[in-house]
Amino acid sequence: MEAAVVRPTIRVAGLCGSLRRASYNRGLLRAATEICKDSIGGMTIDYVDISAIPFINTDLEVDGTYPPVVEAFRQKILEADSVLFASPEYNYSVTPPLKNAIDWASRAPNVWADKPAAIISAGAGFGGGRAQYHLRQIGVYLDLHFINKPEFFLNAFQPPQKFDSDGNLINPEAKERIKEVLLALQAFTLRLKHGTVGAF
Repeated sequence: MEAAVVRPTIRVAGLCGSLRRASYNRGLLRAATEICKDSIGGMTIDYVDISAIPFINTDLEVDGTYPPVVEAFRQKILEADSVLFASPEYNYSVTPPLKNAIDWASRAPNVWADKPAAIISAGAGFGGGRAQYHLRQIGVYLDLHFINKPEFFLNAFQPPQKFDSDGNLINPEAKERIKEVLLALQAFTLRLKHGTVGAF
């Protein structure tokens, strides 16, 4: 009988581009966190709050250091094994809070470098798809490695109902699709971090 393969626990930093209390995209992250707890072994999602990060301003950089809230944010990204972004689409792009956080963490040394990542989004129309594609473009310069498939876009306003009044995801099909994204991110992270190419 073969011994069970013990996979290392993957720590995922979860970032939401919306600061709204009942944000649908924050709801996607909550759902992803619960899915990891309930049905994906060896993977946890830590929500990283970006609401207190100041607007990027190099005048705030003193002797190679950053404001404490920025330093704390950068450390959380540095310690994570991979990143899960959830962001609505603003004017065909990512939201200002998310772009601001990304830019702070890209300051030297760039803590995004070589991190595996995935994106989920909810919104009207294309469900945040254009923001996702713009984020992928940004990721090229940051040396972020996004999974290509599966993609997850969710039209939050078409029936059947996707979210409750508090922004919690209640749609079983959407939850199953998020699980597929998480499993792909888990496998990709293990390949990149531990050289297990071809094992999945």
